[in-house]
Amino acid sequence: MRNMRTPLLATTKTVTALLCMLGVISNAQAQFATTIIPVTPPETSAQPAPANGKPPAASPAAPAKAAAPAPAKATAAAPSQARVEPRPVDSIMVVVNNEVITRQEVADRLASVVKRMSAQNVQLPPRDQLVRQLVERMIVERAQAQMAKENGIVVDDAMLDRAMQRIADQNKLSMAQFRTRLEAEGMNYASFREEIRREILSQRLREREVDNKVVVTESEVDNYLAAEANAGGQRQELDIAQILIRVPENATPDQLAQRRERAEDVLRQLKTGADFAKTAAAYSDASDALSGGDLGWRPADRLPQLFLDGVAKLQDGQVSGLLKSGNGFHILKLVGRRTADGAQAAAPAVQQTHVRHILIKVNQVVTAAEAKRKLTELKERLDHGSATFEELAKLYSNDLSASKGGDLGWVYPGDTVPEFERAMDQLKPGEVSQPIETPFGYHLIQVVERKTDDASKERTRQAARQAIRERKIEEATEDWMRQIRDRAYVEYRNDE
Repeated sequence: MRNMRTPLLATTKTVTALLCMLGVISNAQAQFATTIIPVTPPETSAQPAPANGKPPAASPAAPAKAAAPAPAKATAAAPSQARVEPRPVDSIMVVVNNEVITRQEVADRLASVVKRMSAQNVQLPPRDQLVRQLVERMIVERAQAQMAKENGIVVDDAMLDRAMQRIADQNKLSMAQFRTRLEAEGMNYASFREEIRREILSQRLREREVDNKVVVTESEVDNYLAAEANAGGQRQELDIAQILIRVPENATPDQLAQRRERAEDVLRQLKTGADFAKTAAAYSDASDALSGGDLGWRPADRLPQLFLDGVAKLQDGQVSGLLKSGNGFHILKLVGRRTADGAQAAAPAVQQTHVRHILIKVNQVVTAAEAKRKLTELKERLDHGSATFEELAKLYSNDLSASKGGDLGWVYPGDTVPEFERAMDQLKPGEVSQPIETPFGYHLIQVVERKTDDASKERTRQAARQAIRERKIEEATEDWMRQIRDRAYVEYRNDE
């Protein structure tokens, strides 16, 4: 429960920034699907030519009818009887496990990506390369959605409505104004909602499969703080762009050689003047490929050590050589470097809250109404003194803190999502809240005690622990997404 963050809202300040981050879908013309270049070379016609080179004979099941004299009006009637052969409006492009991605889906997403990349002034690669990149991203998304379904993770319409409302609130707009703003920027509202649904689903799945398995040791915290002390209180921030040529899990020597050759070819293109963003959009297997590979400004402590070593001797605008990681071959570009004040000793005194909670998650089995009703019943039991908070948390809470009676320990401002923090701040020590809704479900919150503390040693270690955790999560996420892609059954269809 610690370090909860509001999905989609933590760093986004404008609608445009949010759309760029998510790569949302806009309307596309239906006929646009026919312009898509297949991912693999198209096959020949499904009807093979006879070995003798002659046209096939008429099927005996449908013999030709004997010619009959045509009535006098037949000539005039012939045009009205002629029929145009039906043409398919959509077809399967890729099979992912037991589901499909259609050409129309790819066309719709491609139209949105082209529009977004143009708005960001990213040079567009050839269409066949862009389609290949886009299809790869959609394959991973579809495989993630299937995994989420298998694990019972769903994002229902009520949860999606709440997320949309939070996005509108952050942009200081009503829902009607927000919808008008989206449409004014050329975004289809229904498609935008589905993109948000996919983003929430992916985040919840990642929290289950990656975030909860990341461990930060005390020795890692010690090393981090020692390195920060050696930096003299100055924190360096880097803007790096990357191209990743992914290597499959358990790759054979031939596969490894092929991927290295591809990475070396990409590097040669960059060394001879190719645009990095355009090349990333064409070749990179990273999730940020269609944004030109730019990671944005990040503190050095939130970047992998491999990246820091790779750009250590680069000047702004220079490109690294090949860097090998567990995920594949990386090529980095140092976009910029700057120094930010990191003096934490002057941090002001802050209020800490010792808090505990009972969480009932909302899912396909438990509805929001049922979760709220259950917590209302538990609060009545607490009010009447028939049970203690710790007892009920151990019996009913869906959070990892249940084994500790729901105890979250001492939390600082910003350690929990805004909804939880607002409700917590309004409570007096010993008081229990009404059921409170957050992106995680419904909570009963109890404040145990409060104290005011300076930037204590524990707080400093907690900040270091969080920085290390975020870096490790990012590295683990890349590996996890590679595994999802490698383990999915994927079949490309080229029949138009």
